[in-house]
Amino acid sequence: MNSTQPNNARTRRTDRTDRTHRIRTVVRLALANRVSAVYLAVVGGAMALAVAQPLFASGTDASLVWVWPALFTFPAFGFVAWLGEAGWGGDAPAWFFVGGIVLSALVQSLALGAVWQTLRGRRGNRGHLTPAS
Repeated sequence: MNSTQPNNARTRRTDRTDRTHRIRTVVRLALANRVSAVYLAVVGGAMALAVAQPLFASGTDASLVWVWPALFTFPAFGFVAWLGEAGWGGDAPAWFFVGGIVLSALVQSLALGAVWQTLRGRRGNRGHLTPAS
């Protein structure tokens, strides 16, 4: 930036860059690290099995396979289940619960990524130990 531009033009560009940086950081924490990727793969695999299970089995216990994705996302999914109970009185539509599982998995993936980055940051700041220290 040169000094002939007004201050608000410089601030606007900085804000836009800062907002983009924050969005990238959140996406990186939620999706682009090992811990989050493994967690999302486990939840995605459980959901894929739950979707495919009615193709291979029938019976009254066929719907119980959806318990596993809900359990893998439990702390956050508990809030979704509570909303479904409060809003629909126990007859919430399937799209609400499937969307809740996906949203819960993303929220927990973000939390796992933040914890992972924090732990790795602390490990990286220790410095190098030598035999003399």
